[in-house]
Amino acid sequence: MSIYNRNIAAKVSQFLLQAQAVKLQPNQPFTWASGWKSPIYCDNRVTLSYPNIRTFIRQELAKAVTEKFGQPDLIAGVATGAIAQGVLVAQELGLPFVYVRSAPKEHGMANLIEGKIEKGQTVVVIEDLISTGGSSLKAVEALRNAGADVKGMAAIFTYGFQTATDAFKKAKCPLITLCDYELMISSALENNLILEKDLSTLKNWRENPGEWGK
Repeated sequence: MSIYNRNIAAKVSQFLLQAQAVKLQPNQPFTWASGWKSPIYCDNRVTLSYPNIRTFIRQELAKAVTEKFGQPDLIAGVATGAIAQGVLVAQELGLPFVYVRSAPKEHGMANLIEGKIEKGQTVVVIEDLISTGGSSLKAVEALRNAGADVKGMAAIFTYGFQTATDAFKKAKCPLITLCDYELMISSALENNLILEKDLSTLKNWRENPGEWGK
């Protein structure tokens, strides 16, 4: 798990905060669907509403893909958050696109993967956000089961949980991201969106998110 480019990461962090795709509330925590209490909430779909931010992320994800993994045969997006991001990257690179559902469709062809994929094709997966890595790696598994050669994954943002790092390593799936939690916090501090006294709270959450706030 690594950052593509630290200068780009700083810019992406600023954009995500500017668009309020990332919100930080150390004193008024959010509740995730998992039940975790969290001082941060990230919804990168918001960036799609800002053409300049959308373009920047599309271009930098495409660069990250080719510099890290070379030119794949196709791009795959993870449903639902990364479908649009994946399409944008595929369009930027002039490549075919497929997306992977969280579960097979319950009618029709009962597809898990939507789009045309051939055995042996090289694939790079696009994600908008990495938390524990569970749903992201299920998509990788589905593509591998379909006979694809998954070169790795590129994402906009990661919380940097150790569980995710371990999971990607175990799955032998290299991950590269445009920005991460630590850089996001630094950017928020520089832009006066959080206070110096909030840093320890934000650090403690990232180290043990499941127990934080109980």
